[in-house]
Amino acid sequence: MKNHTHFKIFKPFGILSQMTSGEERQLRKKRFLTELYDFPQEIMPIGRLDEKSEGLLLMTTDGKLTDYINNAGIEKEYWVQLDGIIDQKALEKLEAGVTIGIFGKNYMAKPYIIEKMEEAPTLPEASPKLRIGLHRPTSWIKIVLTEGKFRQIRKMTAAVGYPTVRLVRVRVGPIAIKGLKEGSVQELPDLPTLLFGGESRK
Repeated sequence: MKNHTHFKIFKPFGILSQMTSGEERQLRKKRFLTELYDFPQEIMPIGRLDEKSEGLLLMTTDGKLTDYINNAGIEKEYWVQLDGIIDQKALEKLEAGVTIGIFGKNYMAKPYIIEKMEEAPTLPEASPKLRIGLHRPTSWIKIVLTEGKFRQIRKMTAAVGYPTVRLVRVRVGPIAIKGLKEGSVQELPDLPTLLFGGESRK
């Protein structure tokens, strides 16, 4: 039985959730996960964070584990900074579910948990490229999802009039980003046990 390697990383803003790309993207000076660590050759990210999003990204050399985690309905917690001070009406709309477009089709997106954060969380300083607070004051919400559609959170908050200006994933299941610095990498030899305990993945 092959021994697999697993990691958790704090993906910074501006890095793609992939190891490399073709020459065309290289010429546009895109940044990849390979600049953070000398990963094993067969490593792959579990799920995605888009280029402008930050936070916890799990990685593994186990393709079966990747497929299982992506389809297991595991909680994923995000801290989301919004353009504008979100009101109760908008929060209730998000809680009830909003219709967003996913690859040309309508999809009803509903968070598992959504809460307004009364204070800004402690995070690394935001990239100046985000241009935060140029037009309106901002506010923060916590969203927990058990799914992960393409740009789902950004589409959800835009649908109620509060575009996302910063998006940070802080937890996947019981695994949190706490203790990691931006851009840091930590090996997790017991990732399957941490996520599933003694539960069978067959």
